[in-house]
Amino acid sequence: MTALRVFEGRFGRVLLNDYAGPVAQHTHAEHQLLIAHDGAARECYVAGERAVLTRDDIVFVNAWQPHETAPPAQGGRPGKVLAFHLRPEWLQQSFPAAFDASEARPWPNAREAVTPHIRKLADAMVIDMLNDRFLSADRLEFMVQELMLSIVDSYLARRRASSPLWRGSRFADQRIRRAIAILRARPNKDVNMDQIAMQVGLSRSRFYDLFQICTGRSPREYLDMLCVETAITRLSSSDTKIADVSAELGFSAQSNFTRFFLNQVGASPSEYRRAASGSGGTPAPAAAAPAPAGSEAGPPPDTNPAQD
Repeated sequence: MTALRVFEGRFGRVLLNDYAGPVAQHTHAEHQLLIAHDGAARECYVAGERAVLTRDDIVFVNAWQPHETAPPAQGGRPGKVLAFHLRPEWLQQSFPAAFDASEARPWPNAREAVTPHIRKLADAMVIDMLNDRFLSADRLEFMVQELMLSIVDSYLARRRASSPLWRGSRFADQRIRRAIAILRARPNKDVNMDQIAMQVGLSRSRFYDLFQICTGRSPREYLDMLCVETAITRLSSSDTKIADVSAELGFSAQSNFTRFFLNQVGASPSEYRRAASGSGGTPAPAAAAPAPAGSEAGPPPDTNPAQD
């Protein structure tokens, strides 16, 4: 296994690993997620439970659970896997009821089917990590937060509906979670925030205040992030014309989209597309994005930091 990219932030650490051979049994002090990007299916064993990892799955590993990964089947193609090492303190701060300090096993199952939104987020993260000279620490934190919101909502909230899972979380307000879902469904600069406020039963001013409290961003800033990730996915994984991407995201002119993308990413759409097509998943030295000002230190060392 080779670490193609390594990034750290307040959330912990995320690695993009190239899996070719087996990974021996080991443990980590952090809760972990494994999301495959490509390559053949591979068998994982989490505390003795078999969990097959493909593009259609997420493998969950609770802190200190022994886990290992078998090599791909004979003739199977090696592939890239996202490995998230999530700091317990960050999880408890963001989702206190879901990741209570007394809960040793917040992940109830070793494997779950990936949702379309999580698949889209994971693919965008791989693209950004391989094209890392344009990846800011702020955007990486946003993507990890988006991923965890979806995971809590998809795999924990529905199974623990009788318990106050969102209690104490800054995402506790159901109206704001509904607004986030509306924005995610169709990122578009033409979105009327007054209408969304009305849809979720809030006045405009109250909606903006609550949204800022819950997400740390204004609704427009949040929408901008969603538009950037959608644009990156389109530019990197399809032959869609830049003008069509611009129109899909609600820009009145391609020049406006180009200015927006340049301001957000630091490169024009065409430059980003060329760089992304050139990265192609080629192994490169691991890099680290600087943590935002005031961020906490990285996660405590695990029992085998060279592993996944």
